[in-house]
Amino acid sequence: MNILYEEDGSFKVGSIMADNTTSLQVENVSGKRSKIKAANVMLRFTQPALAEFLAQAEAAAAGIEVDFLWECCPPDEFGFEQIAAEYFGHAPSSLEAAAALIRLHGAPIYFHRKGKGRYRAAPPDVLKAALAGAEKKRQALALQARYTEQLCRFELPAEFAELLTQLLYKPDRNTLEVKALEAACAATHLSAAHLLQRCGALPSTHDYHLQKFLVEHFPGGTGFPPVELNTWDELPLAGVNAFSIDDATTTEIDDAISVEKLANGNWRIGVHIAAPALGMPRDSAGDKIAAQRLSTVYMPGQKITMLPDSVVQAFTLCADRVSPALSMYNEVDAETLAILGHESRVERIHIAANLRHDTLEPLFNEETLAAGKLDYPYAGELTLLWNLAQKLEAARGKPSDNSTQQVDYNFHIESDHVSITQRRRGSPIDKVVSELMILVNSEWGRHLAEHGFVGIYRTQQNGKVRMSTVAAPHQGLGVAQYMWSSSPLRRYVDLLNQRQIIAMLRDEEPAYPKNDTALYAAIRDFDTMYTIYNEFQRNMERYWCLRWLQQEQAKLVKEQDASTPPQVPSGGTTSHSTKPASGQVAGYPQPSPASGGGSERENQSLIPASESLREIVVTANVLRENLVKLTGIPLIFRAPSLPELPANTLVQLAIVSIDLLDLDVQTRFVAAITEEEPAEC
Repeated sequence: MNILYEEDGSFKVGSIMADNTTSLQVENVSGKRSKIKAANVMLRFTQPALAEFLAQAEAAAAGIEVDFLWECCPPDEFGFEQIAAEYFGHAPSSLEAAAALIRLHGAPIYFHRKGKGRYRAAPPDVLKAALAGAEKKRQALALQARYTEQLCRFELPAEFAELLTQLLYKPDRNTLEVKALEAACAATHLSAAHLLQRCGALPSTHDYHLQKFLVEHFPGGTGFPPVELNTWDELPLAGVNAFSIDDATTTEIDDAISVEKLANGNWRIGVHIAAPALGMPRDSAGDKIAAQRLSTVYMPGQKITMLPDSVVQAFTLCADRVSPALSMYNEVDAETLAILGHESRVERIHIAANLRHDTLEPLFNEETLAAGKLDYPYAGELTLLWNLAQKLEAARGKPSDNSTQQVDYNFHIESDHVSITQRRRGSPIDKVVSELMILVNSEWGRHLAEHGFVGIYRTQQNGKVRMSTVAAPHQGLGVAQYMWSSSPLRRYVDLLNQRQIIAMLRDEEPAYPKNDTALYAAIRDFDTMYTIYNEFQRNMERYWCLRWLQQEQAKLVKEQDASTPPQVPSGGTTSHSTKPASGQVAGYPQPSPASGGGSERENQSLIPASESLREIVVTANVLRENLVKLTGIPLIFRAPSLPELPANTLVQLAIVSIDLLDLDVQTRFVAAITEEEPAEC
C-alpha cells in the first residue's frame, strides 16, 4: 500500500513498511525510510505506481480550471475528496483526488485552508480583492524587472529622474525602485552611485558628495529666514584706525588690529573682534540659527556660513566702514615689548584696510624683515607686531622652530579648474595673527573666571583636548586658560563666549549663569558638528586633489599627443587596449562619455592608464607601511604595490585609476628615489 502525505508544507509519496495506527514507517521513491504521523496521510493508493503517482497527479492538477473549481465549492468548509467528486462528477480515483488536493493547495487566494486536506472557498468580495492585489503585485514585479533590465543596460528609467536623491542618500528598501537598483547593482557588481553615474544620472561627481552632505545635515536647505538685529549706534567711537589680515576669499572678517603710539612712548596694540552678540542676544532669531548650525562649513571653492549674509555684512570688519567691536587694548613697553596691562571695551571701530595674504606675504616675510624692507603699507606696524609676536610665543614657552613648521594648502577653484598652493605655517603673517588671538582668548578667559562668569574653555592635559566650562590649562599652547572668542561670525562657541565677556564689561547679569544647561548642550552639539564639518572639508579637499591629478593626467596626454605621432601597426589601426577599464563590467555596454551631461573629464570617475606612454608618474613620501602622501598636495592614500620601505622614503608611483565617487586612487609602484635621483613632481 502507498500513501500521499504532507510534510513541511509539501506533498510526498511513500510505501507503507509498518502501520502503527498513530504513526507509519514509510519508504520513499529513493529508498529512504522515515516515520510520519498518521494524521499527515492525505490518501492511500495502489495505482499508479509510486514513482509515477506524484508526477501524474501534478499534471492532472494543472488541467483543473481553478475558477470552475471555485464555483463548484459549497459555501461551507469541505474536504478535498468531496470537491473532487463534485468537480469530476463521480467518485474520484486516487489520482483525481490527489489532483484536486494539489490544485486546492496551490491556489490559496481561491481556497482558504482550514485543516489537513480541508478548505473553504473564498467569499466573492474577498476573492475579488485578493485577485486585484495579486495582479497589482504581478504588475509591480514586471515593472521592477523592467527597471532592473534598463539599469543593467546603463539606461536610466524615466521614473527614476525624480527619485535620485532618495535612491542615492535615503533608499527605502520597500520600494520597487530601490529593489530594482539593488538587483542591478548585484548583477553589474557596481555600487548604486557608480551604476547611476553609468546611466548618466550623476553629471557632477562634486555635486554627488555635496548633496550627500546636505541631505544628511541640511535637510531643510542652506537658506536663512529673515533676521532682525538690535542696534548699537550708542557705542562710543574708538579713536584708532584698524586693519585686518585674512585670506583673499574671507568675507566673515572677525578680527582686526590697531597700533598706536602713546604719550609715554609705549605702544598700545588693539585687538578688535567683530561683535555680532550685540545684535543677537540669547534666544533671538539670529541666535537660534547660529545654535543650529554651530559653525561655518568650509570646502574648497565655497562655504556654508553659520549666519545669514545680512548678519555677516552688518558685523564683518570690512574696510572703509565703522563696525561694532569687542576690543582689547594692550600697553606694550617700547623697549622690552613686555605687556604692561590690558583694557577691554565695547565700542565702534573704524576699519582702514583689509590686508590679504596673497598680496601681503611677498612683502611681509622673514626675508624682507631681515633685509629691513619697509616699502609697503603698514610695514612699520607689521614689523612691530612681528617682534611682539615672537616675544609672546617665547613667553608661552614655545620658541620658534623653523625645522618643524607645517605646510597649509590653499585650494582655488575657477571654472572647474583647481589650483593647489602651499603656505608655510608659522610665517610672519600667521604668527602675528595667531599670537594676538591666543593673547585675547587667554586673557578674556582669565577675566571671566576672575569675575565669576562661566564660559566655554578649550583645555589640554595629557595630550587630550576637550571643551569645559571650567578654566584650566591648555598645555599645547602653554597658557593657563584658553577659550574661543575671536571668531564669533564663524563659530557658535565664540559667539556664546562673547555674550559673557560683554556682560562682564558692562557689569550686567551674565547671559548664561553657572550650570546653565544651554552651555552643556552647546559643548555637546558643537563637538559633534565640528567633527562632522571637518571631516566633510577633508573629504572635499581629497576630491579636489583627485581632480588635480586628473588635470595633470589630461595635460600629460595632451602634451604627448602633440609631440608623439600615433603608432600604427601593420593592421592599419591605432593600437589600443581592449581590456575594460577598472570599474567597467564585461558583458554590459559602456556609456558614452557625454551621456551624463557636464564635461567629459568631470563625468568620468575612473581614468584608466591603459598605455604606459600615457601614465602619469607622481612622487610620494612613505609615511608608514604602504601609506603614502603625494608631494605638493595633501593627498594621503594606500599604495598596496609598495614594497617594504622605511618611513620618509620618496617613491615614484604611476596613477592607474582615479575614482571620484569613492574618493580613491589606485597606483603602481615604479621606483624608490635615491638621494642622487631628482624628485619628479
